[in-house]
Amino acid sequence: MVGRWLSKVSAPTLIEAIRARTVPGYLDLDATRLDGYRARLPFLNPEADLARVQSVGGRFIIPGDMEWPSQLDDLGDSRPVGLWIRGTGSLRLLALRSVAIVGARACTAYGAHVAGEISAQLAERGWVVVSGAAYGIDAAAHRGALAVGGVTIGVLACGVDETYPSGNFELISRIAEQGLLLSELAPGEHPNRFRFVLRNRVIAALTRGTVVVEAALRSGALSTARRARDLNRHTMGVAGPVTSELSAGVHALIRSGGATLVTDAAEIGELIGAIGDDLAPHPSGPILPRDHLEPAIARVLEAVPATAEGAPVERLARAAGLPVEETLQKLYELGSLGFVERFGAHWRLAKGARSVPR
Repeated sequence: MVGRWLSKVSAPTLIEAIRARTVPGYLDLDATRLDGYRARLPFLNPEADLARVQSVGGRFIIPGDMEWPSQLDDLGDSRPVGLWIRGTGSLRLLALRSVAIVGARACTAYGAHVAGEISAQLAERGWVVVSGAAYGIDAAAHRGALAVGGVTIGVLACGVDETYPSGNFELISRIAEQGLLLSELAPGEHPNRFRFVLRNRVIAALTRGTVVVEAALRSGALSTARRARDLNRHTMGVAGPVTSELSAGVHALIRSGGATLVTDAAEIGELIGAIGDDLAPHPSGPILPRDHLEPAIARVLEAVPATAEGAPVERLARAAGLPVEETLQKLYELGSLGFVERFGAHWRLAKGARSVPR
């Protein structure tokens, strides 16, 4: 609803119209909803929100910013008004090669193992793993990527300065260090059932494809898969035991033709790497050549040796004079731009970049 209004008037104009009860008729805002919005206005404090997110090393981005992922525009009127981000990587660049791994919170040991394995394999192939930082499959996916030195993005149903669920405190903190946390909710906001549903559409739109590892017939993970399918993203499912209720939703999704069966990262990469290029919109900004890279990214690129075996992240961090976590994020950004590629535990120049003079 708000997104449709903002397509017609600016945010300051809309807020002032609500405050003065002068909302234009073409916005179709009934009196009851208007009273509800007016009741919330006194509690808005954007300056305090910005100060709060900056205190945890975060920022706020809006459509049109260089860091805004243009694929979110596919959501139309339901596109987020803006995103709060915690972490130092570029969301737009990291999302260029990203995959969503979602599934049941109360997952089985099989589901957690598969989610962790697939996520680790994807990270080793230079893909960024995206999930919701919840218990179960989400947590297993994040941990799998982190375990092999990969970058992962957590899309939250609360403020990026909050930790939910509290049992994932260490995991969420690690995601903020080695990847990104993002949310469309202001700092200090807490989750509720409706906000999880809203969060799922961001996961679906942000990534090139969504993989459902385990899901019951009424699982919220299936809503992410359906949104991904509606957005012309690849939807994939991992089969489980036919006796498991937690795999019944995935099996139904595959049987109905709503998802493609996958068993490992190679099969996922084949789907989203080949077809995803045709579906993805053009990025909002140009892909800059080597001599136009930002200084920190250029330093990391210069640190990568021109050898077939490359070098581990720790050695590249020392050569670039940057922390290991920041170096890793820059390597994934360079990977999205086609300058480098992951080779086991090492990073090396991509084949096309090895012959380019430094």
